[in-house]
Amino acid sequence: MQITGMLHGARLLKFVGFPATEVLGPGASEEEITALIARHGQIFIKPVFKGGIGKKGKAGLLGRAKDLKTALAEKERLYFVEHSVGHVKAKANGVTFEAGVPAQHEVYFSITDSTHFRAPTMTLTHVGGMDIEEVDKRHVAMVPFDPLTGLKAFVVANALSEIGAPKEIISPLVQQLPKLWELFHDFGMTTLELNPIRLRQDGKGRLTPVACDFKCGFDRDDPRWARLGLPPHLFAADYSDFEQEINQLRTHQGQSDVYVINDQGTILAPTFGGGANSLVTEMLGDAAIISSDFGGNPPYEKMKEVARICFKHWLKQANVLFIIGGKSNNTDIFETLRAMADALREHFSKHGPTPLYVVLGRGGPNLVRGMAALRDTCDQLGLPYRLFGFDSDISQVIDYAKQADSWMRAEGRTQVAARLGLAQAA
Repeated sequence: MQITGMLHGARLLKFVGFPATEVLGPGASEEEITALIARHGQIFIKPVFKGGIGKKGKAGLLGRAKDLKTALAEKERLYFVEHSVGHVKAKANGVTFEAGVPAQHEVYFSITDSTHFRAPTMTLTHVGGMDIEEVDKRHVAMVPFDPLTGLKAFVVANALSEIGAPKEIISPLVQQLPKLWELFHDFGMTTLELNPIRLRQDGKGRLTPVACDFKCGFDRDDPRWARLGLPPHLFAADYSDFEQEINQLRTHQGQSDVYVINDQGTILAPTFGGGANSLVTEMLGDAAIISSDFGGNPPYEKMKEVARICFKHWLKQANVLFIIGGKSNNTDIFETLRAMADALREHFSKHGPTPLYVVLGRGGPNLVRGMAALRDTCDQLGLPYRLFGFDSDISQVIDYAKQADSWMRAEGRTQVAARLGLAQAA
């Protein structure tokens, strides 16, 4: 659940009065673009992607213009551009026109919930405008601070002094950066990053920090993000019917974060928990259809609807239904698995049976009752299955799902289809 770019970032920064570059959206008229160029001399044209995908500048997905003709040509080039980083692919839908900010100094700043320090942590460097991993560590300050007191001015001042930041930028940053804690804390964010912040000089030589790029992520379990009034479609990673349907459930308890990895995949893996999701996505590779996190103790109705949507879009092509997650502390496993089992039964009743191998790996409250509900459904439907409990190694469970997929590809799908009374395997 992320927001990237200044189209919405500039509006969020206004909540706390942090200066941001002037931005026009995809619907900007030629007159508005011309006026923006006249005010600032140079503008940047950037594609608008759903979700977060990096390294756009290195891929040449950044346009510069000092006249309307060039700006419109860059708009045409970038409006529907496609971008890939590793296995992640994204397609733009629109561009922003952002005012250029002349400056000698660029700053990187972020606040994150650090699992290392077990506290909110500020990362700050005066060498901005590039990936933080590429900056010399002696120029980077990582400072945890007390969430009860927040990010104080002296924390920023001390950090800048320790990394040898130029003296002229310390005072402006000390005045402005603590405002960002209010944005981070008051609206349920888990990460907030501005890179770069450019130090613009006014007519009297005073420097003002101006945000020129924005990224943030929200905690789905923290309702304070809803105060921002953001449109729900922002949190879908693409424009598929599947994601749009899932996205409508985000107003209810529990998470519904999902991303289509490979629409030709053969393992449908509803996953519970961010850690499990990372491991599952990495190990399944291209076999995985979706990357998901449906945790957060969803109620029966929510989980059944999520499962119904997943089955409607992907079950026909799937060889394996792989329900996987870590050992939960508060999610009622019985309610979760009962909802998914009922959704599976109703899907077969409405759309007919399909060859499928069911694999479960889970731990948490009411696990045995939940397993029994899923087992009974698989027996009734005539589906092969394998259930793993809380004491199973999750990586071995994932390997088993991959082996089941390989067997289904080779001969299992035909055998299961015959068992279900189907004329032939799908």
